[in-house]
Amino acid sequence: MDLPHSTLVDQKQAKATIHSLRQQLHSSELVQLKAILPPAHVTSMKLNSEKGASSWLLVLPISDHVLHSTRVLSMMPCVFAIIGNHQTYQATACVCGSSFNTDHALTCPTGGIPSVCHNDFTANLLTEVCPNVCIEPPLQASTGELLSHDTSNSEDGARLDVSAQGFWSDRHHRAFFDVRVFHPNAPSYRKMQLPSAYRLHERQKQRSYDQRVREVEHGSFTQLVFSTSGEMGKCASVTYKRLASLLSTKQEQLYGATIA
Repeated sequence: MDLPHSTLVDQKQAKATIHSLRQQLHSSELVQLKAILPPAHVTSMKLNSEKGASSWLLVLPISDHVLHSTRVLSMMPCVFAIIGNHQTYQATACVCGSSFNTDHALTCPTGGIPSVCHNDFTANLLTEVCPNVCIEPPLQASTGELLSHDTSNSEDGARLDVSAQGFWSDRHHRAFFDVRVFHPNAPSYRKMQLPSAYRLHERQKQRSYDQRVREVEHGSFTQLVFSTSGEMGKCASVTYKRLASLLSTKQEQLYGATIA
């Protein structure tokens, strides 16, 4: 026997009220929890709430790219990094001379974790849909072009991370990409809102290379900014959506399944 329409409406309103009260309770508990946690842990909570922050836990690692893991314990350093805790390591000092801990492993410019595989991974995906993919392509020397920004990179021998032909539009157009991975839980970013940190790094990359790539290389430049928590900046998001679209078309798969 079907219920009257008025009863169904009442049920829907009651469920919405319960959901709203539950959300208010969770929000109140979250405020109380943040008040007693150390600042570093509060930052970790914000990072882990970002879109895509836990995506790496839901995907199947690819053995072809040497990303597979045979032991659950090998994932524990990543888990400790995400929750903001520090492990006890056998090594107490980094090769750069600094003290070694989880935060330093995610920020050290001398072979730190963020520098591992990001060029190869992006290039491997681009190879599926673009010709002439190159890792660390050298830029042509400037022939007198005036670069407007003081921070523009005009050095001979400068390189970007990846280039590919025909990514954005014309198949003869060359697209250049440069990757930056930053650790939001580092002391210099803890007082900064995460969107502001992404914009900061995107502006720095754009001012360094965008005009040079356009006027000397006659190509396009895209800055790919990621955080160690798994989120990405606006330009990187647009780029990977475009890449997913190209992959889905080539592999004859649904776009939603490809980008997931």
